Amino acid sequence: MQMLKKLKKFLHWRKSAKPEINLNTELYTHLAPFRLPIILTVLMMLVGTLGYIVIDGFSLSDAIYQTGITFTTVGFGEIAPISEAGRIFTITLIILGFGVFSFAVGILVEVLNRGDLIRIIKERKMLYNVARLKNHYVICHHNQYTIELTHQFRQNQIPFVVVDPAKNLEEIAKEFKYPYYIQEEPHTEIALAKSHLSSAKGIITLSDNIPDNIAIIASARLYEKEIKRRRPYFIMTNASTQSDIEKLKKLGADSVISPTKLMAQRISAVSQRPEMENILEEFLYKKDTPLDIEEVKIPSYSWVLFKKLKDIRLDHYVKVNIVGIRDDKGQFFPMPEPDTIITQGSKLLVIGNGVSIRQAKKIVRKQEKPRELKYV
Repeated sequence: MQMLKKLKKFLHWRKSAKPEINLNTELYTHLAPFRLPIILTVLMMLVGTLGYIVIDGFSLSDAIYQTGITFTTVGFGEIAPISEAGRIFTITLIILGFGVFSFAVGILVEVLNRGDLIRIIKERKMLYNVARLKNHYVICHHNQYTIELTHQFRQNQIPFVVVDPAKNLEEIAKEFKYPYYIQEEPHTEIALAKSHLSSAKGIITLSDNIPDNIAIIASARLYEKEIKRRRPYFIMTNASTQSDIEKLKKLGADSVISPTKLMAQRISAVSQRPEMENILEEFLYKKDTPLDIEEVKIPSYSWVLFKKLKDIRLDHYVKVNIVGIRDDKGQFFPMPEPDTIITQGSKLLVIGNGVSIRQAKKIVRKQEKPRELKYV
């Protein structure tokens, strides 16, 4: 047993991901009407087989074959001479078989017309597909913001699940190319389970109704505590007024975006510097750009604390440029001087390629100055 576990670990053998809710109970409930036709079919085959063995002395295989072609009324004829009593038995078997077949077809048509069985089978398949996702985003509510956001996510290959209570969500998903979607009220516990939030990176709620966003934030934070998640979810939402922004942040949102404010800021920047439009498109909204810009948080145990920017020499070793620094009070200082001291809770705004930024993060997260930097 131990050897088998080691072999699976060596081969990176993993069990297939399973959803937290698999809908098996609902599926079995809708399949229950088929029990009686199946039981009647088995009984008819059993009675027919025994009848041909007793009446005309057929072998077991011949009796089963004769019962099958008679019960299904395919009309292949007799495989061996049948007596008068056997023919009366055959006629009875044909009539009963036709009745069972008609009864089964009626149940099948009724179940399919209701549409619940097909819907559950599709949803069950979707839940298993969602369960394979890791570090995805759960996007709540379908609207114009969601359409644009998911378009960007698809371009940048960021996995996501859209959750919305709309009855025509399947048609919406096909139209706007949502690969994964859940038809539920986003704030409910069942929606969090179906969207596999336990493996998600964060949740984004973009409802125009503030109470909806509040309910989702509260549900996500409670769910986070229930599963004892080590790393908190990143929760992003939207609001139109400053009071709503502050309220949502107090309730647990990590980032609250005001679409009107963002648009005003961008229009202002572009109107003053028209070339800024190309810069924003090139460096902020494209994944495959050669350069990236990101804030690097300085941990409380980092070796760079209380040192000057010129002493940590990130620009020489990992080829990133520090273009700004934000202190623990949230005040931002653009283009800091080399003598600027890095205090606790600071964040460095760096520009570089993806590899360089990842290396910079590793360096500042060390407790002691890396050996290779001592010679830079």
